[in-house]
Amino acid sequence: MPVASIVLFVSVYALAVVSPGPAVAAVVARAARGGAMRTAPFIAGIVLGDMVWLAAVALGLSALAQRVEGPFSIIRYAGAAYLVYLAWKSWTAPVDAGAPAPAAFGDGLRGALGGLSLTLGNPKVMVFFLAVLPSVIDIDGIGPLALAEMLGCVAIVLGGTMSAYAALGARAGRLVSKPSRLRLLNRATGGVMAGAAVAIVARS
Repeated sequence: MPVASIVLFVSVYALAVVSPGPAVAAVVARAARGGAMRTAPFIAGIVLGDMVWLAAVALGLSALAQRVEGPFSIIRYAGAAYLVYLAWKSWTAPVDAGAPAPAAFGDGLRGALGGLSLTLGNPKVMVFFLAVLPSVIDIDGIGPLALAEMLGCVAIVLGGTMSAYAALGARAGRLVSKPSRLRLLNRATGGVMAGAAVAIVARS
């Protein structure tokens, strides 16, 4: 793919990624409670979800997905349900100043699947890959090498951006030491995620 096309794709994609949305809210909330490192599997799931969308558009599968609404809706509602679960966990989280609970077996896989389902059902991601991307890149001209280049750009841009948001979330979590402030943070992030879940369902 020409360098100019890659630069254009990365520029437009980076703007879309940086703008806050359900994924950013979920990443910040998880990092504020458990730290940036424990958010890594969730971020990996988000990156994988964007890669799936990009590959689907490049292979022409997005048109089929739009016609087959059943599985499409299930994925969307699964992402919304996971956001509601995160919102409830954040709203009801304890406000003691102790260390976060140790990681349990399977947390990484659950986090990755949560990030994947959230991304596949995220209206913001859908709009970008189904509407914005075709107006920026010649979809019919994407070959295997060009697709690999774009997937690499997705991993770098999205992974880096979400990691930065996770670091900010973890810092915010450390700065909030008083129980009253921690409770406010928990409920604010819970409210944002619940609102994002409503937005996902409303766009169905």
